Amino acid sequence: MQLTGAEIVVECLKEQGVDTVFGYPGGTILNVYDALYKHSKEITHILTSHEQGAAHAADGYARATGRVGVCLATSGPGATNLVTGIATAYMDSVPVVAITCNVNLPLLGKDSFQEVDIAGVTMPITKHSYIVKDIAKLADTIRRSFMIAKEGRPGPVLVDITKDVTAGVWEYTKQEPKRCESGCKYTEEDIKKAVSLIQEAKKPFIYVGGGAVTSGAYQEVRALAELMDAPVCDTLMGKGVMDGHDERYTGMIGMHGTKTSNLGVSECDLLVALGARFSDRVVGNAAMFASKAKILHIDIDAAEINKNIRTDASVVGDLKEILTFINKELSQMEHKEWNAHIKELKEKYPLNYDESALSCPYIMEQIDAVTDGKAVIVTDVGQHQMWAAQYYKYSEPRTFLSSGGLGTMGYGLGACIGAKMGRPEKVCINIAGDGCLRMNMNELATAARYQIPVIEIVINNHVLGMVRQWQTLFYEKRYSQTVLKDGVDFCMVAKGLGCEAIRVTRKEEVADAIAKAIEMKKPVLIECVIPEDDKVFPMVPAGAPISEVFDATDLEKES
Repeated sequence: MQLTGAEIVVECLKEQGVDTVFGYPGGTILNVYDALYKHSKEITHILTSHEQGAAHAADGYARATGRVGVCLATSGPGATNLVTGIATAYMDSVPVVAITCNVNLPLLGKDSFQEVDIAGVTMPITKHSYIVKDIAKLADTIRRSFMIAKEGRPGPVLVDITKDVTAGVWEYTKQEPKRCESGCKYTEEDIKKAVSLIQEAKKPFIYVGGGAVTSGAYQEVRALAELMDAPVCDTLMGKGVMDGHDERYTGMIGMHGTKTSNLGVSECDLLVALGARFSDRVVGNAAMFASKAKILHIDIDAAEINKNIRTDASVVGDLKEILTFINKELSQMEHKEWNAHIKELKEKYPLNYDESALSCPYIMEQIDAVTDGKAVIVTDVGQHQMWAAQYYKYSEPRTFLSSGGLGTMGYGLGACIGAKMGRPEKVCINIAGDGCLRMNMNELATAARYQIPVIEIVINNHVLGMVRQWQTLFYEKRYSQTVLKDGVDFCMVAKGLGCEAIRVTRKEEVADAIAKAIEMKKPVLIECVIPEDDKVFPMVPAGAPISEVFDATDLEKES
């Protein structure tokens, strides 16, 4: 049938099973919005307050559901406002398709009004970026963009379309989406070598990254841990693959990982890395990371093998598929002494915090208790992010959403809105610092407009907490531009933007506030006022070996 380019865009979205998009209209994308108007019963459009919020919402939707998230923006500043959100998705391997429209083809390259080469701008932060100048190529380009976004190691794809292409008319024929190839490049020999390393190990440790979430391999990872009789740690992106209540689980690894995970990995003789990329925040001093261990690395992206840490063996391909084969080859193993040692470390070095006053760790424990550990927890970036990773017990994947690689302040609220749209049955809570909320608090108006019942918990210590922590520990308490004490009243701001608001200043108020917010079934902001000098521990100094992890007790001993 003959359709306009804008109608072809919408039909292609429907082909891909897209039910929700996030965006902001403008001049060059008007034709697409006109076509969306006619299909509003099939595709829900959420008008965000800012295009960055739309990109983060598409990202949150994708992380929470495992499907491709979609955001829309007009040319020029509309498109450039997506850039931080696209980069956030790229760093954390999140499948997002960003559709922008540009000026008419004859105006390209002439510094026309609201013209930006957004395909060029986003080239380093996308898996691929297109500019569609020919309507004959439009449908196939959109279909290809969805395939690229989700196949192999996922990531964002940008499709920029000139306005005259959206206005033109072309023949459209519906197609069923193609199945993604597994992307497996391993051999039988690779599997045999991996199995051999596992069988030879006396002190194995499993290190789980975000790839285990992406591949849906959590059951296989848990089965491997049982077969290997091995302890398991995770990264920020790997939360929920192992049940946080499992006795084998030792907590997060890296800069703010547990002492048990950091010391255990430093002592193990085999480290099995599953869908992880050995980022600097995990390994610390790369030359001294897991120096007593052989490294087995399983990942879908061949470029990650030997990039940061040299491996002794590797298997490139889909983690779920690979572990299915490996698990079949393994017999039940036993490592009693090693597990007893890890248990001793856990007992000797538990996570702890000052229980005398209201604190974020206490708040996270109360959220866990009230929601029975079944909420989707989203975070912004900073101290609250680490506390949310440490003190909430994640029991299933896709329930912890956070900007890990890029560390984007202002990510959480938009992402939480996206997560709630994708998983309306879940309680969705964003944990934000007061500094982060200032970045994108305008998205409270988005939640209010559509009455999306997200809960925004603001950990207000009136400072940029993580930066202040570094200034305290490494900059002799020179608090340069990190104090936020001013006249901002977050509860009044929330109410002014159409949300409910609750202020909490005492421990005994926390559980009731959370329960009340859930019962309201409205967008609610809960402001929790905590001391300005609370710190995240344990901690590893930047560039130090993870074995040099320290906590508040160690600092007290030194002083």
